[in-house]
Amino acid sequence: MDFTEKKLSERYYFEGRIMKARLDEAELPNGKRTTREVCEHVGGVGILPIDDEGNIILVRQFRYPFAEMMLEIPAGKLDHGPNEDHRDCGERELKEETGCTADELTYLGCIYPSPGFLTEVTHLYAARGLHQGEVQPDEDEFLELVRIPVEELEQMIVNNEVRDAKTVAAMYRARLKGLLDGRR
Repeated sequence: MDFTEKKLSERYYFEGRIMKARLDEAELPNGKRTTREVCEHVGGVGILPIDDEGNIILVRQFRYPFAEMMLEIPAGKLDHGPNEDHRDCGERELKEETGCTADELTYLGCIYPSPGFLTEVTHLYAARGLHQGEVQPDEDEFLELVRIPVEELEQMIVNNEVRDAKTVAAMYRARLKGLLDGRR
């Protein structure tokens, strides 16, 4: 059976710097009509920095929508929209948020963080062969760098202490690709 829904109309209600919100009317596979709320997002990149000692470099920052401090991999939005090269964006975000540059970036694929309403595509990379430099956060970013051993971070994920989707997905994919086994 074909489960495709057909968009009949769309109406925008908000347009901001990183997202737009719209309400669509759609036709369901059975011919009935419904509405779909869609949040269009420019997309982003998350980088899993793995140091030579087997630690993951995370950033701790306040996340306004949840009103809490969170541990996450360094990440950022595609500043130039979906046409920006996501690898370049990842290198930029790694440098800005951790001060690091990497000898090796391994693409881990992309995720759809919340496909029920959000068009965001987040590309994931693992970074190895790190060289430390100066952190250069954006003027509205306030963050703390935290180095955590791989096994400890995995246990934090199991214990629901790290809930950020891009961090969980990057760790899982890096583990499956053998990037977390042993040191460089």
